[in-house]
Amino acid sequence: MTKSKNILVFGAAGFVGTYLIDELLERNCAVFATDMHEDSLKYYKDKGVDYTRVDITKKNDFERLKRERYDAVIHLAACQPANIEKGRYDPREYIEVNVVGTLNILDFCRENKADKIIYATSHRNTQALWGGGKSIREQDGRGMKYDGEYAMFSISESAAQDCVLHYQAQYGLRGIILRLPPVYGFGPHTEIFKEGKQVKTGFQIFIERAMASQPLEIWGDADLGRDIIYIKDVVSAFILATDSRTATGLYNISSGKSLTLREQARAIADSFWGSETSPQIVERPEKPNDIEPFLYDISKANKELGWSPKYSFQDMLTDYKKEMKKQRYEHLVEKRQGMFQKKQGEIYGRL
Repeated sequence: MTKSKNILVFGAAGFVGTYLIDELLERNCAVFATDMHEDSLKYYKDKGVDYTRVDITKKNDFERLKRERYDAVIHLAACQPANIEKGRYDPREYIEVNVVGTLNILDFCRENKADKIIYATSHRNTQALWGGGKSIREQDGRGMKYDGEYAMFSISESAAQDCVLHYQAQYGLRGIILRLPPVYGFGPHTEIFKEGKQVKTGFQIFIERAMASQPLEIWGDADLGRDIIYIKDVVSAFILATDSRTATGLYNISSGKSLTLREQARAIADSFWGSETSPQIVERPEKPNDIEPFLYDISKANKELGWSPKYSFQDMLTDYKKEMKKQRYEHLVEKRQGMFQKKQGEIYGRL
């Protein structure tokens, strides 16, 4: 059977990459996967996917890749704070991975006459625009914060976005930038590094407490809301971007809705409560939390990509439980746990 498209994915061993490649295979694409990690080699070999280990900061590593004419190159690789433990912070690492690595990928695209590059980027460089209940549009620009653990991440990813747009203007390489808020789904949402310290995510704490029939505590303002997105809605945006012949520039890929802490806790309690007793939720407004509200306008993605999210938060939890039961992506959880057991290791790969 003839393959429909040639797709090269950088950051294939990560959360988004794993889900995305499964969908590309379902659509009969010829997928070429690459990451700097070797722990997904067997996973992709079993699927018949060509998997090559490449460190995107090293130009010579790109010689290992097949010189194909790619219909799309998908760039998911990134250095980010959630993967960096205390004492390992180095601003140069962000520049080397997120900027130099992106330039190396762009050069590879240009040299191999790729039709387009699709770059996944965080929403963190709009942090100064958050709050107030206003939906952030693509044309609203950036709102950088130059302090805190996400500063160099935002600086370097912003520079990488500009590099994509430069190669489009200078060389005609069509660039599509998908801006993502927190992406939820079964896989890595167990523990992260926060300011260099290992912590469980609030999402994981809620699920574990609900499964144990223990009260879910909401700290701070329970009406604070965030705009999150389910992994399978993200994947559908990438699929439409690979298909599009006209899309270009930056697109917000989010739910376009504000999910409050109270709504999140109630939905998780209803979905995961582990006994016949009624779920219990306790609000503790006197205890501080570090939640910052944000909301995105997704009308451009709807108009130009024909994309809109299909999963409500409740739908997401229902599907999350199905994926957890099937254990199809259990290796992502094991990989995440293994990362915290290593004193040293490779630190990038999109969550």
